[in-house]
Amino acid sequence: MFKKNPLIQYAGLPITSADIRLCFPNLASPQKKIQALEKSGEIIRLKRNLYIVNSELGGKATDPCLCANHLYGPSYISVQWAMRYYGMIPERVYLMTSITTKRSREFRTPLGTFSYMHVPASYFPIGVKSIEEDRVGFLIAGREKALCDTILYDSFVPHKSVKALYIYLEEDMRLDMDILYELDTDIIQKCAETGPKSQIFTNLIKIIKR
Repeated sequence: MFKKNPLIQYAGLPITSADIRLCFPNLASPQKKIQALEKSGEIIRLKRNLYIVNSELGGKATDPCLCANHLYGPSYISVQWAMRYYGMIPERVYLMTSITTKRSREFRTPLGTFSYMHVPASYFPIGVKSIEEDRVGFLIAGREKALCDTILYDSFVPHKSVKALYIYLEEDMRLDMDILYELDTDIIQKCAETGPKSQIFTNLIKIIKR
């Protein structure tokens, strides 16, 4: 559909206006070229100064996980999306939620909606992993941190009773309890020491260790 052009080198990657200008260095008005590329559909705007190359042009779709990290940072993918990624919950997840040290925000893009939730800076780096798929890397919560983040932002989690928390995890969250008992309690303990809902995290550790 499209003529071959230098943007193909960025297929599958989020790119900025500066990246696009480097592909067309001899133009009198690079900004007009960017507008024309967007109008023709060769590039797709995610937000101001952030684009992806149309998969019909580059032959490769852009991974939403990679876009999530670039749309708003520092951030890492977490909550239900990450839990589904690890097979911890059975339901499909359509909203990609990330954790950030910045204020909470939401971006609606042609790739879908990306939500970002704020946490304290001391809590942010605990249990975060770098994963590489198809030579593309992105930051995502490990299994322990994804569960802790989900608990952190669910106002209905029982905070006093260990038994009530167990029922919540098994019946309300529909968590795979076999995976629960594999989790590293040291990571959860660090979350308890630096973040809110420390009592719930302590009760979670009791469930895993019993």
